[in-house]
Amino acid sequence: MTDLDPALRDYLADLVAAARDVLGDELVGAYAAGSVGLGAYQPGRSDVDVALVCAGALDPARKQELVARLRHEALPCPARGLELVVYRRAVAGSGTPEPGFEVELNTGARMPFRATWAAADRPAEDGLFWYGLDRSILHQCGHALLGPPAAETFADLSPADLRRLLTDALRWWLALPTPPGDGPAPGAEDAVLGACRSLVKVRHGVWLSKADAGRRLIADGWPTGPSADGGATDPAAGDRTGDRRSAGPTAGGGPAELIERSIAARAGGPPPSGPEARAFQRRVLAEISR
Repeated sequence: MTDLDPALRDYLADLVAAARDVLGDELVGAYAAGSVGLGAYQPGRSDVDVALVCAGALDPARKQELVARLRHEALPCPARGLELVVYRRAVAGSGTPEPGFEVELNTGARMPFRATWAAADRPAEDGLFWYGLDRSILHQCGHALLGPPAAETFADLSPADLRRLLTDALRWWLALPTPPGDGPAPGAEDAVLGACRSLVKVRHGVWLSKADAGRRLIADGWPTGPSADGGATDPAAGDRTGDRRSAGPTAGGGPAELIERSIAARAGGPPPSGPEARAFQRRVLAEISR
C-alpha cells in the first residue's frame, strides 16, 4: 500500500500497533477494507474501514480496552472517521451472512461515537446486512496490514446470501426519509452510486468502488445492458409492480446522466435530488430482487 495517503498509512500502522498492545497473540489479522481496499480513498471525504481478526472470543474488559485505545480521542483519525469491526477467525472464515462480530467501533472528528459490544446488541433497524457484505468485499480486495492475505482469512457469501443482503440493504435505504423537494440533496450521490455498486456485483461478480461501479453501468449501456438473468433491463421499468411512474425524475435525463452527475458530485459538483436517488434505487432493487 505504498500509494496510500501518508497520514493514513501512518494512522493504520499506529492502529495495528495499539491493537497488538491490547490483544497480543490473540490478534491474528488486521485488514483495511472499504474505500481503502477498493482503491478509492479520498482524504477529507472517505471513512477508514478496518477489520481486526482475533483467535477467539474477547472478554468484556479486553473489548473496552481496545475501544479506549482506538477511539478518536486516543488515536486521532485523519479521515472523516474510523469504522472498526473485530471478528473471531472462525466467523471471518465461515461465509455467514450474520453480523457475528465481537465488538464494533465508530469514531472520528466528523462521525458520532458508537461502540457496540456484541453482535446481539446491534439494533435490527440500523441494518444487519453491513457485515456480511463488508466481509465479501474483504475477501475480494482487503489489504492485509497484519496476517495472511484477506482472501485466505475471509470467506465470501453464497450467491443466495449475497443477493438477499443486497436486497435488504436497498430496502433499508428506501425506508429512510427522502429529502424533500427537487433540489440537490447532499448524500444522494452516494445513494445512487451505492446502488450501482450492488448491481455491478450481481451482474459481473466483482466489487468496485462506487464511482467505478457507476462507470461500469454506463459502459453496460444502462438501462439496456446485461441483467443478472442474462436478459435486458427494461428501459421503462419501475418497481416490480410494473409502475412506470416509479422511475420518477430519473426518467428525465436518463439513468446514465444521473450516474454521471453523482460521480461529479463526489468531486464537488451538485448532487442529485432525493426523489431522483430513490427512484434509481428502486430500479436497481427491481433487478436484484428478481
